[in-house]
Amino acid sequence: MSSHRHSKNRRYAAWAAAGAAVVAGAGIAAQTSMAATTWPAQRTFTGRAFDACAAPSLSAMKAWHTGFYGAAAVYVGGTNRGCAQPNLTASWVKSVSALGWKLVPLYVGAQPSCQTGSSPEKMTASTAASLGAKDGADAVAKAAALGMKAGSPVYLDMESYDVTNKACNDAVLTYVRAFDKTLHAKTYRTGYYGFTSSSAKAIATASDRTDLPGNLWYALWDKNNTTTADWPWGTTQFTNHSRAHQYMVNSKETRGAYTITVDRDAWDAPVAITG
Repeated sequence: MSSHRHSKNRRYAAWAAAGAAVVAGAGIAAQTSMAATTWPAQRTFTGRAFDACAAPSLSAMKAWHTGFYGAAAVYVGGTNRGCAQPNLTASWVKSVSALGWKLVPLYVGAQPSCQTGSSPEKMTASTAASLGAKDGADAVAKAAALGMKAGSPVYLDMESYDVTNKACNDAVLTYVRAFDKTLHAKTYRTGYYGFTSSSAKAIATASDRTDLPGNLWYALWDKNNTTTADWPWGTTQFTNHSRAHQYMVNSKETRGAYTITVDRDAWDAPVAITG
């Protein structure tokens, strides 16, 4: 999920600054604001995943289904999503799921006002709550239209920003809480992608856990395929199948006749419910 993964060049700035198992019903305790609702059993994938800027063609997904990767992250929406998604349709989701792929829905929502680089949608203290609710509703609508059912997670992509800027960081947390509360109301699980030095750190270290994501996908490009050995926060945080780790970026790989530049992820967290 490096700079080519979505619009602008924020990830360049950030650089400067496995087998599979499906488990039903895991990770519920990690979620917040869920107790009053009967939730579909969580679908968990444990193994190696990849993310690419654009969802590959069905033919490429067939060729890439060799057992090395078992899951693929796809950008389901967001104003700040950078790549066109001509292949990402409900039919594609159904077809790749039938092949055995697990899918990770990713949404590129509003970005912080203190973030380096420009974004079509940025939040401020006054707009964070309303944007979070709006984007959360849009994320659910986009995922549902692709056949990703209630109980699926949506991972909110938050790029690197200055977490020492309190006003900016507070706005991010307000936005995330509004986004997550909206997902929970529609019976979708909450996830979050961010950097261990900034955006993920803000979530992992927040003292108030209310309506924060139940699953954390952390970017730490150390080339270690693990969600435990390099976990930078408390050992009791985001346990019970609630972690993912983006450990390598811009890996140009060929399987069959198809070459794709991907980022590699160690995955032990929820994936979309498509069947």
